[in-house]
Amino acid sequence: MNNAPIRRVVTGHDASGRAIIQEDGTVPRIQKIGGDTGPMFYEVWNTRATPAPIDPASGEPPEEGIILAPPKNGTRIRVLDIPPDDPSFAEMTPEEARAHFAEIGAADASSFEGKESRHAHMHRTETVDYGIVIEGELVLIMDEGETTVRAGDIVVQRGTNHGWANRTDRNCRIAFILIDGEFSEELKG
Repeated sequence: MNNAPIRRVVTGHDASGRAIIQEDGTVPRIQKIGGDTGPMFYEVWNTRATPAPIDPASGEPPEEGIILAPPKNGTRIRVLDIPPDDPSFAEMTPEEARAHFAEIGAADASSFEGKESRHAHMHRTETVDYGIVIEGELVLIMDEGETTVRAGDIVVQRGTNHGWANRTDRNCRIAFILIDGEFSEELKG
């Protein structure tokens, strides 16, 4: 599995208003979710408002741990290393799936109902997400249908119930930009 660190370069302004490199290093928050079989989360940045305030030199708004959804009215960018699906997924219970999502503050996002569900990690969030496959491939599983995405492909995920399956024998690295959203009346569950 490629676990190469994710480098984060943050720009800002000096006291004279000139553009500067404010930070250059590895992302500060990294966490494996779901035990040995789960993905590695690399949290890159979040914003707390739209439009996002741009000031001379503030840093990323502070957060505790890893949280699945972006802040209300905000955004989030993260990179995930998703290992190959584990055989244990076939025996996972809905409670175990919810516990995995609870690790990232989103137990209610899990839509896994057991064997009748299409994947153990099926979930839905009230967000628009742009997923950009960097390395490897994943199968995007929907309520109806699925498609394989590979390095260079971009998925626009619009608040739909979905899961990601890695049916290969190697890691997949994917970047996500998450934008807070709001379901229309006909989609509210």
